[in-house]
Order: sequence, then C-alpha cells, then structure tokens
Amino acid sequence: MNRPFSWPDERLVKAAQDGDVASLTTVVAESQPHVRKFALSLCASPQDAEDAAQEALIILYRKIGTLRASGALASWMFRIVRNECLRQVRRLVRRGEEPGAGPEGASEPSAEEAVLHRLEARRIAAAVGALPRDQRQVLIMRDVQGLPGKAVARALGLSDAAMKSRLHRARSSLRQSLAAPGQAPGAPLTEGDPRP
Repeated sequence: MNRPFSWPDERLVKAAQDGDVASLTTVVAESQPHVRKFALSLCASPQDAEDAAQEALIILYRKIGTLRASGALASWMFRIVRNECLRQVRRLVRRGEEPGAGPEGASEPSAEEAVLHRLEARRIAAAVGALPRDQRQVLIMRDVQGLPGKAVARALGLSDAAMKSRLHRARSSLRQSLAAPGQAPGAPLTEGDPRP
C-alpha cells in the first residue's frame, strides 16, 4: 500500500521549535497538504476549509513553540483545524445560515419546508452543542464527517474501546434529547414542531 506524503520529521519540528526559520518554513510547507486535507474533511464548504487551513498554518507558524511534543504535530494541527471549522459553523448558526448553503440549488424547497428544515437543523445543532465536549468531538468526527473509528481514536489520543464508548454515550444522549417531548437543551422554543 503506498502512503501519501508524510508529516515533517521530529528533528525538523524540534529545530523549528528552537527558532530555526528555515526549518519552520519547511515544517509549514510540508504540513500544508495535510492541513488542507483535514480542513476539507471537517469544514462545511471548500471556502470554509481554505479559511480554516490558512488560519491553522498561521497558528502553526506563530505558535510552534507551544507544541509540547515534537511528535504530536499531526494531532495538534488536527485539533486546530477542527476548532477553526467549529468556530465557522457557530458563526453561521448565530447568523441563522446553514453550513454549506449555496446558490446552486436545482429545485428550491417551499418557504414552509425551508423554515421547517432550518428549525430542525437548529434543534439538532443545539442538541449536539449541548453534549459534553469529549462526546461532541467523537460524534462530529465519526457521524458527521464520516471518519473511520480508528482515525478518530488516533486523532483524539484514545483507545478504540474508549472512542466507541464515548460515541455510544454521545449517540444515546443525542437520541434522548431529540426524542424528548420538549426541545434539546439550549434549543430555541418553536411552535408547531413536526412530529418525529
């Protein structure tokens, strides 16, 4: 099995952490394809992915000295990209937009369908947002982004069993929140919610 490009090696990362500008430039350049791939898999749109990747590379350049272990560059960058993508989604939700919404819709839904869809999306987003952080991360990576379980466990520094346990708890909590007669915690109250 041929492996795609690899992350910068630990010696190069250590030299960059120690302030060697040439090493830092190389680390950023060699990390760029991985960061873009993370962003494309995590963000709602290619434009958001590009913004998140650029922000992550800027953070890498400015804050590489805060990286505790030179061998943890991949997981550190994954967390930075994930946080940038989540920040963009939160900003869209606050503005009342839907992630990935674009002008290319072939058949437009009716106004009523669009409102119901937005309300349901907000309700689900609120339920996911109310989950504990560790459960929310696993749920988003596994069920929303569709990443393989082993990749999720590795990115979060968990054993496969711990990742599966968190995912099970997250799914159960989400199911209970959405099945409850009321709304998910933190969701706006709406009249006339569609029946499940």
